[in-house]
Formats: sequence, C-alpha cells, structure tokens
Amino acid sequence: MPRFYCPPPLPASGDFELPPEAAHHAARVLRLREGDAVQIFDGQGRERHGVIAELGGKRVVVGNLIAADIDRESPLKVLLAQALASSEKMDWVIQKATELGVTEIQPIDTERSVARLTAERAAKRLEHWQQVAISACEQCGRNTLPQIHPPIDIMVWLQQMQKSQDTKLILLPQGAGSLHTQAKPEGRIALLIGAEGGFTQTESDTALNCGFTPMRMGARVMRTETAAIAGLAALQTLWGDFS
Repeated sequence: MPRFYCPPPLPASGDFELPPEAAHHAARVLRLREGDAVQIFDGQGRERHGVIAELGGKRVVVGNLIAADIDRESPLKVLLAQALASSEKMDWVIQKATELGVTEIQPIDTERSVARLTAERAAKRLEHWQQVAISACEQCGRNTLPQIHPPIDIMVWLQQMQKSQDTKLILLPQGAGSLHTQAKPEGRIALLIGAEGGFTQTESDTALNCGFTPMRMGARVMRTETAAIAGLAALQTLWGDFS
C-alpha cells in the first residue's frame, strides 16, 4: 500500500489533503486513482489509513481516514555517528540506517572525510538527508523519522560526548573488543564510524579518552558504509528487534 509522509498534525478521521510533494508523487509518479487505498504518517508515530477520495490537478484528498498508530520502532535506541563520506555513500548509509531502525544520525567531519561542506552546503545536505530518511520511512513502514543532526567536527562532538552516559562504541580494525562480549546496554548506544581512510591516531585516541570502547567486527577491514550498516544490524540482532 502506498505510504506518504505528511507533517503533523494529522486528523484522526475524516478527509485530509496531501501536501504538494506527496500529492505530486501520488498523482504523477504512482498514478493512483480515486478509490485506491493509501497510508499517511506524520513522522512522530502516527499513521492513518484511507482511500483517495478526490484527485484532480494538483489536489489529492485522502478520505475515510482511520487511525492505525502501529509501533514499528526498535526498543534499542542507537545514535549513529557517521564520518562524512561521498554523497552517494552518505545517502546509502542514511537510507539503510533508517530501515534498520536507527534513532539518530550525527554526520561527523573528520580529518580524512572525503566530503568538505561549507555552512551553506551543509544546510542543503541536511535537508537532502532528511528527505532520504523520509523516503526510507515511506518504504519500510516506520512512522517515526530518525533525527538527523547538522554535521559537526569530530573533536567538538567527542568533547560533547565525554560526560554522556551512553554506551559508547567505536569501530576500529585494531579494536580488541567484540560486541557479543558486551553487556546489554541500559540506555542509548552511540556508534562511531570512521571515514574512508579511517580515523587518525589523534581522533581514535581522543575517542578512547572520552569513554568510547574500541570494537572490531571480524578480521576484515570494512568500507565506511559497510561498517555502519553491519554495526547497526549486529546491534539489532544482539539487543534490538532482530533477536
């Protein structure tokens, strides 16, 4: 059933006119017709089922709304701190991380990050990443959007995280720890992933001094986008809704 993100508030019943972007996608891309069943969600956990009641020009109205607030969120709260990568890789990480149930995504500017963003470009990329996450939620059935934070320098972020009570993990090829040896976390997990060229020694040392536990996943060195998704999948398998 087609799903459309509609910013809140959503009515519990009655009719609802889709916002312009969703209306265009319904009418021009999916070519839906009156009577077709659809779902709409507000990104804050609420979902409504209905049918296309009116479709003409740029106007699409969903009628016969029924509240169906289905919780598809993982009980595991994960903040993915992902070093900035090339545009396609970053989009892929955000899309797949959303599908895997990540709670928050923090883009990190590291010394070896391929992407370098000015303030203006960073704002545009943030808006783009939010749209990537919305599309992923439409596809996978999530009703709650992950929070995507503005990019931040790794050293600034590590200092902010120093006093955090999160379970803090950093993936390093030389890490001595293994996820299956860790106790089940009580609160949020912060998972830190490096850039294509990895962390510098200064960055990894600073992370360890700020309370991050070095972890490895097998004997192979993964690409940044692989490490992020493999790490999230492993966490969901151990402590989330994969188990």
